[in-house]
Amino acid sequence: MIIELKKRALHRTKILEGQMRGVQKMIENEDYCMNILTQSLAIQKSISSLNKLILENHIRTHVKDSFNSDKDDEETIAELLSLYELNVKGK
Repeated sequence: MIIELKKRALHRTKILEGQMRGVQKMIENEDYCMNILTQSLAIQKSISSLNKLILENHIRTHVKDSFNSDKDDEETIAELLSLYELNVKGK
C-alpha cells in the first residue's frame, strides 16, 4: 500500500472501532433510537470513506500497474465493474 493512504486507512479503522463501541454502549444503555440510528449512519459514512481510500490505493497501484504492463486489461476491468455492481446493488 502507499504509505500515506495506509496511514489514513488505519486511522479511519481506529475511528470506526471507537464509533462501534459507542453504538454498542448506546444499545446497552437503551439510548433513544434516533440517536443510535444517527450514529449508525455516521459509521456508514466512515466506512465509505475507508472504502474510498482502499479503492484509491488499488487504482494508484494495482490498476495502474496492470494497465502499464503486458497483462490482459480485461481482468482488471471486470474486477472494477464487479465492485461497481456490488455497490449499486447495495443501494
